[in-house]
Amino acid sequence: LLLVLVYEIHVYTGAKLGAETDFNVFINLIGTRGDAGKRKLHRSKNNNVKFQRGQMDIFFIKAVSLGDLEKVLISHDGAGPGNGWFLDKIVIKHEGGKGGKEVVFPCNRWLDEYQDDGKTERELTAKTQQWRVQVITDGDSPEPRDCKRTLVIYGSKDKSDELLLLPQNSGHVCFLPRATDEFIVETGDVGDVYKIRVSCDDVPGFEGWHLKSFRLEELHTKQELNFNCNCWLSHSREDKELVKEFPAVNEDQKTLPVHKYVVSVHTGDRWGAETFANVYITIYGKRGDTGVRNLHTPITKGRKFQRNKVDSFLVEAVSLSHLQKVVIGHDGEGYGAGMYLKMITVRESQDSDKEWVFPWWNWLDTHLGLCETACEIVTVGKRLISRPKPPEINMQSPGLWIMDITGSDLSNEVDPLHLSFIFFGNLNHKKLPLQVTGKANQIKDELADIGSLYKVQVTGPHSKLEQPWHLDLLHMKHTGTKEEMYLAFDCLFNPNEDKCVELPALYADQEPLPVVEYSIHLHTGDLKKADATGEAYLCIQGERSDSGKRWLNSRNSLIAFARGQVVVFKIKAVYLGKLNQVLVGFKSPKKDEWFLEKIVIKEVSYPFSSHVFVHNGWINKHSKKDFVEVVIPLKEMSVTSLLTKQIDTKSRGRWQMWVHCMQVPEDMPDIQVVVFGRKGKSPAQKVQNLNDNPFLLTVGDIGDITKVAFLLSSPCLGRGIKLHKLRLKDLDTKEDLSFPTEAQCLFGEDGSETVAELAAIRPDKAPLREVLYSISVHTGTLPASGTDADIFITIFGEQGDSCKRRLRHTHFERGQVSISEVRAVDLGQLSKVLVEHNNEGYGAGWYLDRIVIHESSKTDGQYAFLCQQWLDSGVGDAQMERTLR
Repeated sequence: LLLVLVYEIHVYTGAKLGAETDFNVFINLIGTRGDAGKRKLHRSKNNNVKFQRGQMDIFFIKAVSLGDLEKVLISHDGAGPGNGWFLDKIVIKHEGGKGGKEVVFPCNRWLDEYQDDGKTERELTAKTQQWRVQVITDGDSPEPRDCKRTLVIYGSKDKSDELLLLPQNSGHVCFLPRATDEFIVETGDVGDVYKIRVSCDDVPGFEGWHLKSFRLEELHTKQELNFNCNCWLSHSREDKELVKEFPAVNEDQKTLPVHKYVVSVHTGDRWGAETFANVYITIYGKRGDTGVRNLHTPITKGRKFQRNKVDSFLVEAVSLSHLQKVVIGHDGEGYGAGMYLKMITVRESQDSDKEWVFPWWNWLDTHLGLCETACEIVTVGKRLISRPKPPEINMQSPGLWIMDITGSDLSNEVDPLHLSFIFFGNLNHKKLPLQVTGKANQIKDELADIGSLYKVQVTGPHSKLEQPWHLDLLHMKHTGTKEEMYLAFDCLFNPNEDKCVELPALYADQEPLPVVEYSIHLHTGDLKKADATGEAYLCIQGERSDSGKRWLNSRNSLIAFARGQVVVFKIKAVYLGKLNQVLVGFKSPKKDEWFLEKIVIKEVSYPFSSHVFVHNGWINKHSKKDFVEVVIPLKEMSVTSLLTKQIDTKSRGRWQMWVHCMQVPEDMPDIQVVVFGRKGKSPAQKVQNLNDNPFLLTVGDIGDITKVAFLLSSPCLGRGIKLHKLRLKDLDTKEDLSFPTEAQCLFGEDGSETVAELAAIRPDKAPLREVLYSISVHTGTLPASGTDADIFITIFGEQGDSCKRRLRHTHFERGQVSISEVRAVDLGQLSKVLVEHNNEGYGAGWYLDRIVIHESSKTDGQYAFLCQQWLDSGVGDAQMERTLR
């Protein structure tokens, strides 16, 4: 009997624009024992919406064992322009025989009546390649450790998976000094190989690997490829990297250059924007990707990933050609463990004068923003790194903008494509028509009177389009100011589709405006005959500009608004600022009357603002116009909470603490730490170390932590301890707290203080401020009222206490006012003070009249605490400490 097998089918939709499809997809698996019959791929097991751009969907099919899989027939039922599908590949996995099998069916083509060869069904053939890999290790390489070494092969059609280089015979030790090792690996059809990437695992005790050379031989075609390596993969030698890329050396083609890309991470200017997490990045271009790279050693000085800082890293890779996107992420877990990322910029080398821009303007945090710790950012283009030096201005000719538009080729047999380019400045905007006749087109214009350009909008097509056209790049250069920018539109204009796309201007010394995704919710009223079918568009007006006219239907179809229902659309536009009004246009061929209740527009990404536009009226009622337009003003606006995902685990008050200090005395002093919260404070606990090794603190149920205080047993340091890093992490909730450490010196520059306080920082919440309290101590006028003893004070307020402080004034004489200062995290409204002395010195008893406290920077708001009692072991109640309220 033949076995019934479950075939696991991974369908990879391509990353090209318009690659996705909403239509039914069918598959037939063909093997050496027959076929499975035509099956519909119903429901993706891993995604709610299947066959989306750049997405992998998993399906399962049961069938009698088909033997060795040889072919796949794949098709869809979509028809008409813009209804195609770009399929990257299909991977089929199944259990059989001695274990699991995986077969790759490359496609990398359109299934589209209007693209490629016009076919919506393709026969895919399983194709694999076997390679003999020869690796030579240099003679000075250390003895190998138990460290995984992997290889990735890149070709013109595809790239391999990570291939583990394992010995063919068990017990054989590979990568010995001066050794030549051989491996057999299998890949799909990668096409013409142009580079490889080699990497080692980061394991303890690994000293490195001195790699001399790689050689690949394709066993079927006998094609040979050589890779000159001669480099170290090590954290302690050369570039201190465990990942290296090498271009193929081939007589028939030019060897690709290797670039040291400069990747700059721009951390935003928000509270809690910094992170202690490990950050990684993958850069993608038209020629492959870099693979995942850890950003561990910046070329810039100082602690990395700090608020409002830019950190630059070198990523060595074979040339990627034009850059397209980056994927950046980190391993931080918990609220506050992430970062607020403004943007990424990448330049080809440290000498480059231009850089690619990848704006994000959002959190990478498990509980903030989109609640993700990794994101994909598509480039908006390329800009100059520094602003050109202004030339001498010729009043006769202020200069022209020369604009080169590049895109896909148009056949000479089809009519030209008509588009509009609209240039928005801070004073005005200007619309320029363009007739696209080939792959490269040019516009020249002064763009006079628009002021400073801040965005470019492209609309169209304004003519019948017979085939899709792809807009790649708009290159703008000013003949006068020498300003230059490249806007990467990367947009497909389809037949029977009206499109509007826009990008921000890219200047060297300015942060680009973000491109925001707006979610538009149209609410049709729940009234009799409120529903309607027709054509519709809208235009959103903001305080900065408008979104342009956005059509809600294609040219050959109508849109239906059902009674009592909500229809949702999404558009992308350069940030519009606060929204003011929405213009809605509607036309019904059947003269339907549409009752529009309201429109709600939400920003999909942070800060999640929501704008409500209430109409509560009919559109098209008794109108004789072709299109009826209504303008709906803003009714209300709201911004949702920053914390988009609540912390659902209860804290048991167990925290890990990291303290990293510089200039630490050889004999580590006895330092205690106290943690303050909204509901109380922890007991004092010993600081275990100052060298960034975590230790446990049990703080109890003290509520949200507001500050920490370090207590020194005696002021005997001679100089302060420079604080480099302070971090707290809850072991249960994973909440992560950071503290301001810039120019922080524990216990003062001279080490004479006994207390140092730091306020906790939470994302987008300003920490409690630091306050300098002025303390006026009024000694009484009775005989022998003065004292030479050390006086200590603890100030209490609604936000905790100052801990016990020694007043630095050394003489408290009869009838005198002694003024001291105490620096502490803001205590809020003061409630009481505890004053005491150490009863040392001749005549240590002291008669205290009162204490007056105010903020040094303020002249009002004084707090007076009356005492008018002795603090003396031999007078009255013999108390040497008193609480004053």
